[in-house]
Amino acid sequence: MIYSIKGIVSHIEQNLAVIEANGVGYACRTTANTISRLENGREVMLFTYLHVREDAVELFGFADSAELNAFKLLISVSGVGPKAALSVLSDLSPQGFALCVASGDSKLLTRSQGIGAKIAQRIVLELKDKIDVESSFALDKDVVSGGSQRMGGGASAEAIAALTALGFTTAQAARALEGVDRGLSTQEMIKIALKKLGN
Repeated sequence: MIYSIKGIVSHIEQNLAVIEANGVGYACRTTANTISRLENGREVMLFTYLHVREDAVELFGFADSAELNAFKLLISVSGVGPKAALSVLSDLSPQGFALCVASGDSKLLTRSQGIGAKIAQRIVLELKDKIDVESSFALDKDVVSGGSQRMGGGASAEAIAALTALGFTTAQAARALEGVDRGLSTQEMIKIALKKLGN
C-alpha cells in the first residue's frame, strides 16, 4: 500500500492532481478541498489510498489524514464508490462530514453529486457508531471554542461556530437557531438547526 506521496505539483484539474516524484508523475484523484490547497510548481505531501478493481487501479490523494480517514469510512458503506466519496468531501470538510453523520443529518449529504436519499440515510446509519465527534477528523475544538468566545460563549455560540465550520454563514446559523431552547446541549441545537437549514 502506498501511504503517502511527496513531490512537485505538475498539473491540476477538477478532482485530479499530478504529483511529480523521482521522475514519475502520479495522477491522484482528489477533492475540491485538497485541490484548493495545491499550487503548480510547489512541493506537496499527500496521504494516499490505492483503489484496486478488476478494470482499474486508481490512486487517491488527500492533503491531510483527516480527509483520508473520512474517505475510507465513506467507501466502506455499501453503494458508496470513490467518486461519490470525493463528491461528499468536496462539499463538506472532514469535520463537517463527521458532524453531519453524528447529528443524523442525511439531507445535507444529498446535496453532493451521486448521493441520493437512500444512500445518504445508509451512510448515517452505518457510520453513526463509527464516528466519534471527538475523533481525529471531528470538529477542531480550537475553531469552535475560538468562534464561541467571539460570540459570547455558551452552547448556542458553540452551535453557531460549529455550523459556520460546516460552511453556513453566521447569519444563516443564527437564523436557524432562532427560537431554539437555550437549555439544550450544543449537539441538540446543531441537530435542530441542520434540519431547518436542510429544508
